[in-house]
Amino acid sequence: MKKTYKIEVDCANCANLMEEAARKTAGVAAATVNFMTQKMIVEFENGKEPEKVMKDVQKACKKVEPDCEIQL
Repeated sequence: MKKTYKIEVDCANCANLMEEAARKTAGVAAATVNFMTQKMIVEFENGKEPEKVMKDVQKACKKVEPDCEIQL
């Protein structure tokens, strides 16, 4: 299952770091962050609950960019 989320990220480098953090999160099969469109596309592993996984993704991204916002 793929879902798109609106994000607020300040620079392209931060977007790359957030993408890497999201990919390493348990339950995420793939993740892409587009700085230009301010969107994050996350593909979840089968059987994983997107809302629960996205809370972990948000925590991981906040470690990289403390003021990032992901609209869940």
